[in-house]
Amino acid sequence: MYIKELTNNEFNFFTETYPYFSIYQTSEYGFLMNTQNYSSIFLGMVDENNKIYGASLILIEKNSMFKYAYAPKGFLIDYSNKGLVEEFTNLIKEYLNKKKIMAIKINPMIVKSSYDYKTNYTNVNPQFESEMNFLRGLGYYHLGFNNLFEAFKPRYDAIIDLDKPITNLYKGINKNFKNKVKSADKNGIRVIKGNEDELDYLYDQVKNKYPRDKKYFEDMFYFFKKRNMIDYYYAKLDTNEYLINVQKKYQEQIEVCTKLNNKLFKNVGKSNTKLINNKIFEENKLNELKNELVYATKLLKESPEGVILATMLIAKYRDEVYIFMDGYNKDFKRMNAKHLMTWKLIEKYSNEKYKRFNLGGMTNPNIKNEKYKGLNEFKLSFNARCVEYVGDFELITSPGIYNLYRNSKPIRYILKRDK
Repeated sequence: MYIKELTNNEFNFFTETYPYFSIYQTSEYGFLMNTQNYSSIFLGMVDENNKIYGASLILIEKNSMFKYAYAPKGFLIDYSNKGLVEEFTNLIKEYLNKKKIMAIKINPMIVKSSYDYKTNYTNVNPQFESEMNFLRGLGYYHLGFNNLFEAFKPRYDAIIDLDKPITNLYKGINKNFKNKVKSADKNGIRVIKGNEDELDYLYDQVKNKYPRDKKYFEDMFYFFKKRNMIDYYYAKLDTNEYLINVQKKYQEQIEVCTKLNNKLFKNVGKSNTKLINNKIFEENKLNELKNELVYATKLLKESPEGVILATMLIAKYRDEVYIFMDGYNKDFKRMNAKHLMTWKLIEKYSNEKYKRFNLGGMTNPNIKNEKYKGLNEFKLSFNARCVEYVGDFELITSPGIYNLYRNSKPIRYILKRDK
């Protein structure tokens, strides 16, 4: 067998039929990264009949004299087949060495464990140690079990299995989150399917947390829509409906308080401690609703066309759905638009017979970290399981160039500093 550069069609055919796959191992993702200072090639290990036994999108950095490669989500190969992996490794090292690429980083989809948030049970992959040690023996250097977002791609994913009745999916959601979904719906928040002309909504909400520019999202739409692999949604508050709902709640609360006042009047002279405490509690709610009524009135006046509260860019591939990027307006966080939109999309893609909904990366759920606590709880509260992968490996493919690169690091640092 030997390594050859695959055509776009050859690579697409393989990735559409091979048991292992990822949105990050598609020709579309390769074309997207070509616009982000990477070049890309599709490589396959084939026999004399041109049958492909393993393949990978390879990204190569363009920004220096030293060429470094990435295989996002690792090679598409059966890692349990040690003979196949060894042959692929030897051939890819030889091929990349000829291209003067010093090393390649991979983060293969080898599952270490799967954590169930509700039962607090961790299911460990019994083959993990064997597969990891085998890769090390082939010269892959493991870069560590990172717990946060230090790597090229997250080591932890929050995944919802959609192959169950929609009623069961809803039952699995955290009770508090169900209430937030209902509240957002009643307040007049609507989930709308957007298009590429409305990507400003997304970019405005993520530009301060994500290093890509708006063109990145425009390019993604351009490449991924050709095979219907992308959807874009935003949650919009109908400010008129919101005001009507608040007025209704305010009127209902006035009636509650009036009834309590009448009860107190009828029970003058009696022990009314419980009734008085209840009255204070309900009047506090009335005051809160009064403030919200003022706010809703002002909001309608300022934004009669509505307000965009949250956005979500969805990538679809085979039987999986991925949240590629999402954002929300922090000024309206309490309105829970993201909760509603997440549930509506779980419902939508479940009805369309997708099998998995990947909510995206998260951090180690067993490590206390205040910065990402809310992110983890949000994703796991939708009854997602946390899938932990092996992490990043580095394979040196050209030792001479790699050593030169390492030895020149102090000089490169000085040059970069003085720019």
